Amino acid sequence: MAKKARYTYPQLLHQKSLINLYMMLYFTKMHSLGNDFMVIDGIYQTIRLDAALICQLADRHRGIGFDQLLIIEKSNEPGVDFNYRIFNADGSEVGQCGNGARCLAHFAHFYGLTAKKQLVIATSTTRMTLTVHTLNKITVHLKPPQFSPSSIPMLHTTTPNPHTLLLDTSTAQLVYTVNVGNPHAVSCLSNLDDFDINDIGKKISQHPFFPQQCNAGFMQIQALDAIKLRVYERGAAETQACGSGAVAAVAVGRRYFGLDEKVMVNLPGGVLEVDWPDMNDAIYLTGEACSVFEGKINTALLG
Repeated sequence: MAKKARYTYPQLLHQKSLINLYMMLYFTKMHSLGNDFMVIDGIYQTIRLDAALICQLADRHRGIGFDQLLIIEKSNEPGVDFNYRIFNADGSEVGQCGNGARCLAHFAHFYGLTAKKQLVIATSTTRMTLTVHTLNKITVHLKPPQFSPSSIPMLHTTTPNPHTLLLDTSTAQLVYTVNVGNPHAVSCLSNLDDFDINDIGKKISQHPFFPQQCNAGFMQIQALDAIKLRVYERGAAETQACGSGAVAAVAVGRRYFGLDEKVMVNLPGGVLEVDWPDMNDAIYLTGEACSVFEGKINTALLG
């Protein structure tokens, strides 16, 4: 039986006028390895957000600040515990975020929305199973990565990996594309330390080959069981960590570069573990999820 919710959302919200119900948002700021989120309970709150308002909330100087905004919602679909919506800092909605999924599981347990140790959540593009080991250690079970150009999706190509992208008149980049619930283009480099990820990453992310844009990952293989990774996330620029980016990089590394079935992924914000024991089956992402603070914001005051 689920414990009593620490946020008594219905009691709080029933005290508000109908106008304030639409304007006041209770939220939790969370992160996984520095990849940070504003997480909102959409089960007990009525949420009315548009892209412009999300951009204001994402502003680190004039708002709350985050890489992505996450909303947990009730699901009426059999076998699904919660719906999960993900919005980038630019207001665009996407279908996958591995770090965010772990934060969502942490949130659901911490606030008494569930006591289940294994959850199924659904996004606009995929379903994920989450295993809660502890509040701060959670595993995301993801569907097998897809490598065909049509699954990314990509335009103007039917050829398999790798792909050479012409970024400007003098720069080309070799990438391996993969879909892990969202599209990724992964490059394997010898050194990431002095690499201008925000310039090259943006050009890859917004390349015409990707009609829905993509996340651009840059991987340095340190050993067969360890990589270094930096990720330019579409709609958010470089982040401290990217869970789906870690999964995408290991999938590419395992398939094309002979990486082991269990790989430690070293990101600027910390370490994630990716396991892919059967390359025709699920891939697993394990890492931390942390709460930072709770708050409420009157969206009518933003402007």
